[in-house]
Amino acid sequence: MDRREFLKQVALWSAGAILYPPVFDVLSLAGAASESKSEIFVAKGTDLSVMVRRVMDAFGGIGGVVKTGDKVVIKPNIGWDRTIEQGANTHPLIVAELVKLCLDAGASRVSVFDRTCNEARRCYQNSGMVQALEKIRDKRFRLDHVEDRHFIPVTLKNGQILKEWSFHKDALEADCYINVPVAKHHSLSGLSLGMKNIMGAVGGWRGRLHYDLGPKLADLNTVIRPKLTLIDASRVIVKNGPQGGDLSDVKILDTLIGSRDPVAADAYATTLFGFLPKDIESTVEAHKRGLGQMDLNQCHIRYLDA
Repeated sequence: MDRREFLKQVALWSAGAILYPPVFDVLSLAGAASESKSEIFVAKGTDLSVMVRRVMDAFGGIGGVVKTGDKVVIKPNIGWDRTIEQGANTHPLIVAELVKLCLDAGASRVSVFDRTCNEARRCYQNSGMVQALEKIRDKRFRLDHVEDRHFIPVTLKNGQILKEWSFHKDALEADCYINVPVAKHHSLSGLSLGMKNIMGAVGGWRGRLHYDLGPKLADLNTVIRPKLTLIDASRVIVKNGPQGGDLSDVKILDTLIGSRDPVAADAYATTLFGFLPKDIESTVEAHKRGLGQMDLNQCHIRYLDA
């Protein structure tokens, strides 16, 4: 089964034309980790909009990621009723700059959303996301609130632990999915990075996912795979994550990490906290599945001054 056949099943299920959930064949779609070295770009600075553009320029421009007519999903972390300074959510200026670049590239639609942990409207407002994105006056863009009707059950034919789970329809159907997590401590997984950010694009009882979390995150990340991962490490929660709250738990790093390889992006971000990639179970599991490279010695790392 290829992606086209899978998306055909998604459309048929949404229309009520089939009763069984779409079947996702991990083996045929996940592929193997690339034999060529993964590129990681690391921007340093205090102007987040400039940092985003510098990273995208290093990739050859936004046109290398977004094509004219693409349906784009930008998936930040907006999960917590916290301010920008508290570091629990993706910085809204990073998201706003990405939206503008995608629109400039000719995207037919750009959607931003997250399935929040706290009450959604408070999260969207107090994170600064609404204020940053409401300035973008373009009918092709929308900041969405997640509803149960948005999720579609998917059978993971070769899932190692998860055999079925529900995913956000827009994320499944996107021509370009851009993952924009914030890097932070997490009491259960050690760190919350790119792999963990998929939790805001899936439905169901997410509490059940926190048992055997690493393998389950790897299962989920075989279904929704980003064309680009940008990890916000401008200010990170170093303890009492994932929601934090105390400003003394936040460290200012003024860093943005970009990679087409989601595992490599997580692997590099891990080092900012004094860990090794092998210390984070989801990174190890994703590498085992062929989703990317966790050995930083096998990556090209370039540092960009913003």
